Amino acid sequence: MKAYIFPGQGAQFTGMGLDLYEKSPLAQEYFEKANDILGFSITDIMFEGTAEQLKETKVTQPAIFLHSVILAKVLGDSFQPEMVAGHSLGELSALVANGVLSFEDGLKLVSKRALAMQKACEIAPSTMAAVLGLEDKVVEDTCAEIDGVVVAANYNCPGQLVISGEIEAVEKACEVLTEKGARRALLLPVGGAFHSPMMEPAREELAAAIEATTFSKPTCAVYQNVVAKAVTNPEEIKENLIAQLTAPVKWTQCVQAMITDGGKEFIEVGPGKVLQGLMRKIDRSVTASGAALAE
Repeated sequence: MKAYIFPGQGAQFTGMGLDLYEKSPLAQEYFEKANDILGFSITDIMFEGTAEQLKETKVTQPAIFLHSVILAKVLGDSFQPEMVAGHSLGELSALVANGVLSFEDGLKLVSKRALAMQKACEIAPSTMAAVLGLEDKVVEDTCAEIDGVVVAANYNCPGQLVISGEIEAVEKACEVLTEKGARRALLLPVGGAFHSPMMEPAREELAAAIEATTFSKPTCAVYQNVVAKAVTNPEEIKENLIAQLTAPVKWTQCVQAMITDGGKEFIEVGPGKVLQGLMRKIDRSVTASGAALAE
């Protein structure tokens, strides 16, 4: 089966989407529509902005979403997903790709999500750190022992788990995990503690927007971050999407579930190759490639 996977924050780069814009009138149409919906020229920042401008959550999330979703639309009939999944923000791209959300509603939710997360980051200082070379259980148990808020946030691949929470608690956890044999435990350059209880204000804000949005029946199952299994019921999809902001991204488990259910060919749709790299660490028996336009 063909599985399409959509990247999240961190995949952005200066100039992203410009090739799409230049090659496809359909892409131009969607990019211009996005500028109107957002009320600012995101294309200027994507195509010509600095890395610093692109790093702002309120820009990064819509930019990655637009790159992914517009690429899927431009692929036309060759885009035939039998299962989809997205890493964190990428889940919203996946939900547009499998027909659950319209382009317009998806972009509005992404923008609302980004602004709500940015606001939550400003309420209390928080951060994330990548922990390499330890078993998940060791990281989870260590987080539970630390004073303050620190939790497992992203299960990216075996031996790579991102933790998230209050700055002091995360720093302390990194120290302890290094003592326990982590190959690396390094703070990430992010605005705050995504996928942790610190995002509760953002979850509440996004929940209201999600409840007010129409979710249609999907054309194929989405493997959602929170439950790491196939979901097709629009109401369940809503619930899981709301829970996602404060719950961990079970990416390793999502990919394993897709493989168990018959996923053999994984195609990353969007900027960068982050998910292709993770695929090789999760299971080398399946193929992983990037979606590309025909020359």
